[in-house]
Amino acid sequence: MSRLSIVTKDRAEETVEELYKDLERRIQASQPGLCPVDLAASFLNMCHAQSCGKCTPCRVGLGQLESLIHQVLDGDASETTLKLIETTAQSIYTTADCAIGSEAARMVLKGVRGFRDDYLEHIHHGRCLNVQNQPVPCVAQCPAHVDIPGYISLVHDGRYNDAVMLIRKDNPFPSVCGLICEHPCEVRCRRTMVDDPINIRGLKRFACDHEDHLPTFKKYDATNKKVAIIGGGPSGLSAAFYLSIMGHDVTVFEQRHRLGGMLRYGIPAYRLPREALDHEIDVLKTTGFKTKTDVSIGKDISLAELEKDFDALYVSIGAHNDRKIGIEGEDANGVMSAVEMLREIGDDHMPDFSSQRICVIGGGNVAMDVARSSIRLGAKSVQIIYRRRQTDMTALPEEVEGAIADGCEIMELYAPGRIEKDANNNVTAFIAVPQIVGAIKWGRPTPVKANQEELRIPCDKVIVAIGQGIDSQSFGDFGIPIERGRLQAFDTSEVKNKAGIFAGGDCVTGPATVIRAIAAGKVAAANIDEYLGYEHEINSSVDIPRIRFDDHQPCGRVNMKERPASERIHDFKLMECGMTEEEALQESSRCLHCDHFGYGIFKGGREAKW
Repeated sequence: MSRLSIVTKDRAEETVEELYKDLERRIQASQPGLCPVDLAASFLNMCHAQSCGKCTPCRVGLGQLESLIHQVLDGDASETTLKLIETTAQSIYTTADCAIGSEAARMVLKGVRGFRDDYLEHIHHGRCLNVQNQPVPCVAQCPAHVDIPGYISLVHDGRYNDAVMLIRKDNPFPSVCGLICEHPCEVRCRRTMVDDPINIRGLKRFACDHEDHLPTFKKYDATNKKVAIIGGGPSGLSAAFYLSIMGHDVTVFEQRHRLGGMLRYGIPAYRLPREALDHEIDVLKTTGFKTKTDVSIGKDISLAELEKDFDALYVSIGAHNDRKIGIEGEDANGVMSAVEMLREIGDDHMPDFSSQRICVIGGGNVAMDVARSSIRLGAKSVQIIYRRRQTDMTALPEEVEGAIADGCEIMELYAPGRIEKDANNNVTAFIAVPQIVGAIKWGRPTPVKANQEELRIPCDKVIVAIGQGIDSQSFGDFGIPIERGRLQAFDTSEVKNKAGIFAGGDCVTGPATVIRAIAAGKVAAANIDEYLGYEHEINSSVDIPRIRFDDHQPCGRVNMKERPASERIHDFKLMECGMTEEEALQESSRCLHCDHFGYGIFKGGREAKW
């Protein structure tokens, strides 16, 4: 008789593993607006099912917690019950033998403290406090609330012009977002429960690539109201577009020579070709708003003058200032900020990095942009220095992978130490301080100095990409409230105690995504219109195709392809390839039509106007 045998999974174990994967997909696709107390009860039930039953806190305690939370959901609880939930969870957390019990209890504690008002609403009124007015997951996750199921149906039907027109109802930059959007809409896509989220950005780009005529926009009658917009980036231009359609006389003031803001001066052409951006801006300008470039507020014209000459102001100046690391040698020749470098490229002034060794400091999308641009500018080597792990980078995973494919080297767990320079004040090396991954704070591990020697990295240039600042001083002097360098505004874009003045975009939120800036411009336009005494509606007359019923068959996701790295690193031409018609037809067929089925139709389907 053999003493040992090779362990193999039986059919039951294999099925359980498949069920775990199914469960992971369901959690990943959890739609916004669900009752947090109900979710806590469901998660706790799953945790209890995982208990081995050895220790009493886990075996009995989790069951007690389940019972108490169900009392809350059934309307049989009081505030004393809530206190008992908290003390029971704390007791289990400190006494359970393993992570199954202790982490389940910690999850309950986090919920009781994080959404206590929801518990109290169930206790006192027997209802859920958390209300989600937009039931379609992808639309809810899109900051601009674009009708995503609608335009996907139109793409599937071959009506590409209508698809783009429907997008412009909520987002006047469809082509730009089809190329560079970080696609938050895909995060909760319900298709994830079946296989993978739909490639929403790819379908948007396909529609824009196949738009075959310039759109015309129906405008309301002139109101003779004048609106000044300070900043010609995505937020300011979005507000100008909608306000012009509403019939207002709009003038955009831009500090730089050309419009586009960070779209032009922060995103390289290999991701967003300048001709595509210029075309998009030209389309917006057909609505009739005026633009004045090379105008600096506080220098060429004052805010007081604008306030006097215009009925409303919208401040959308973005975040264009660079940030310093604050290390020795930062004043050396060859140290430049990512903002400075991308601004030069945006003005078509290409730096010459031929045969140079480049160190990039940072781990965000901007760091990846300047690193990959450096390769295209002829750099001999590019090393990206990051104080955390590669997995902790804030850059999109595909951007990090792309940088590596382009030839950049990621040096994780190295913090900036100092910059060495020669007698002529030129950079000679970057001194990196080794780090070790530490305790998790705010969702990411905190790096701490490791007991290792510093690393000397010979280089010719150091590019600092650790974030952007906001040039807010003149606006603060005018009386607009400033906190930590950001302009303070309500979520309606209104500025406190400044009637007629609105603010939005990166100057309020800090550096964020393009679609969030666009959404801010949309919100500002609606509320400026209301402030001026009107209630103009922005709508679309596009008819949505009838619902299909052949979308549940599991099918792989169509991902975007890129030009080979060996080819793309030699130019700034568009790196990403669009979908073929066959791919777009297959990908659009995967949409589950959440705008029609289930809660989507119960809440009225789509928002046809705003």
